[in-house]
Amino acid sequence: MSDTPTLTTARLTLRPLVPDDAEALFPAMADPEVMHWWSRGPFASVEELRAYFADMRLGQRAWAAVRAGETAAIGFVYVGERRPGVSEIGYLFARATWGSGVARESVSAVIAQLFGEGTRRLFADIDPDAVASARLLERIGFTCEGRLRAEWQTHIGVRDTLIYAMLRSEWLARDAAMSGRQ
Repeated sequence: MSDTPTLTTARLTLRPLVPDDAEALFPAMADPEVMHWWSRGPFASVEELRAYFADMRLGQRAWAAVRAGETAAIGFVYVGERRPGVSEIGYLFARATWGSGVARESVSAVIAQLFGEGTRRLFADIDPDAVASARLLERIGFTCEGRLRAEWQTHIGVRDTLIYAMLRSEWLARDAAMSGRQ
């Protein structure tokens, strides 16, 4: 969408995701381990992924995460508005980035943008066994609000889901607390 601004962090540029990012992200999105907790299985071709990214752009905002000084995407963050003031956030990063903090840096930058625009509530819908994703959300300040049983039929079977959420007021309080410590 055209209202997806470019964001910068200490190590990254987050720019609008485009279908051509399929080239760089295909190795990750064809990897069964990376895609295990995603809502669908690995992609079979770059062309299939390119079409997925083209469809994703309809009604959602998506940012490709790119290391400063580079051009190839290493992951992405997407946001879909579910109703006025309430959006769902999701993310996927290449295995080579895991544990480096780039997912947290990227997701935090997008959250700051959304809450700065007036979003009042963000939520993430994750598989209960996606432990690393849950830890990421908790470190950022999300709260697990509940479990929906047998919510999704995915490539790994019928799965429960956990709903994590954060309110704009919580983000602002967290920011104020962090500013006071510096």
